[in-house]
Amino acid sequence: MRKAVLIFMSLLLLTGVSVAGCAQPAAPAEEVPPPDDGETGLSVASPAFEEGGKIPDKYTCDGENISPPLGWSGVPAGTNSLVLIMDDPDAPGGAFTHWVLFNLLPYTRELPEGVPPEGELPSGALQGKNDFGKVGYFGPCPPQGAVHHYRFTLYVLDQPLDLGVGVSKEEVLGFMEGHIFDEGRLIGTYQR
Repeated sequence: MRKAVLIFMSLLLLTGVSVAGCAQPAAPAEEVPPPDDGETGLSVASPAFEEGGKIPDKYTCDGENISPPLGWSGVPAGTNSLVLIMDDPDAPGGAFTHWVLFNLLPYTRELPEGVPPEGELPSGALQGKNDFGKVGYFGPCPPQGAVHHYRFTLYVLDQPLDLGVGVSKEEVLGFMEGHIFDEGRLIGTYQR
């Protein structure tokens, strides 16, 4: 009986070694690099309205006149700062600026509804002056008549802008020259 137990134990040991020898060594855990957002292209969207759709009254001078929620994806690697400009190219006197927001951190992917009209936001982003002469967002407020198109343009820069609070869209565009390496846009409409 003892001999049988020893033979059985030897067989178990050999079988275990054999099975263990056939097993593949565990592959080392591979580090997955962060996705390169830039592969799909920069896109800007809002949960409040669709591309080419009507901007709800809430975000206009006929409502609460607060900024709509915005989000974006496809920000390329190497981004150093972001700039958001909202304007109305259909205004009677030419493109009318409604919002200038710059030096957004490169990893920012959204703005909540109702960004406060403060010169400097808690994130360190700065706001310029709109064509109503105010710092921060001022919503669509077109004259009665035709539909106006409002462009929310997001610019991807290779450096932050060395500018202060309350600068104009023209100043921001001038400082961005030569530093833009991508841009995306969302267009909303409004009519009174």
